[in-house]
Amino acid sequence: MAADWRDAIETQREQKNQYFGEHPHSPLSPDERESFDGLEYYPIDEEYRFELPLQEYDDPEGITVGTSTDGEQEYLEWGEFQFTVDGEDVTLQAYKSEPDDDRLWVPFRDATSGDETYGAGRYLDLEVDSHRTSDSDWVLDFNEAYNPTCAYSDQYECPLPPMDNWLEVPIEAGEKDYGDH
Repeated sequence: MAADWRDAIETQREQKNQYFGEHPHSPLSPDERESFDGLEYYPIDEEYRFELPLQEYDDPEGITVGTSTDGEQEYLEWGEFQFTVDGEDVTLQAYKSEPDDDRLWVPFRDATSGDETYGAGRYLDLEVDSHRTSDSDWVLDFNEAYNPTCAYSDQYECPLPPMDNWLEVPIEAGEKDYGDH
C-alpha cells in the first residue's frame, strides 16, 4: 500500500511537469515553457498523510471567498477535518461549490506560505474515487498540495483560502513556491 500511494504522487508530479513544460494550455507563458525544468516539491512524507472522518455540518452555510483579482466566489462550508501536525491540533474546513458535488476543496495557508510555498496558499482536491477509504474516511494527503494557477500567471483568478484555514504550523509537504512570474 505505501509504495502505491507514493508512486501515484510521483506519477502526478511527472505528469504535471510535462503538462506545464509542453502543453499549449499550460499556465506558463511560451517563453517560460522553453526554460521550464520542473516544479519543486517537498520530499514525499508519510507524516503529512492522514485518513480522517469529515465532520459534516448538518446545515452547510454559504461563504464568500475573496479571489486573487479582488473578486469573490461562493462556496458551501461542508465540514471540517481535525488532526494533529507536529504535536499541534489543527482544524481545516472543507468546501463544495454545489451540494451535489462529489469532490471537496480544502484550501489552506500555513507557516511556510510566502517563504517556501506560494504566499496566497495551496489547495487540496479530494475526489470520492481516489480519496475515500473503505471506512468512508477521507485521505487528506498534503503531499498532493498544489499551487493555484495564479501562482504561475496573473492572468488567472484564484479563490484565496479563508482565514479559518490559515494554519500556524508548517506543512512541509507538496508543491513549493514557483517564484517570480
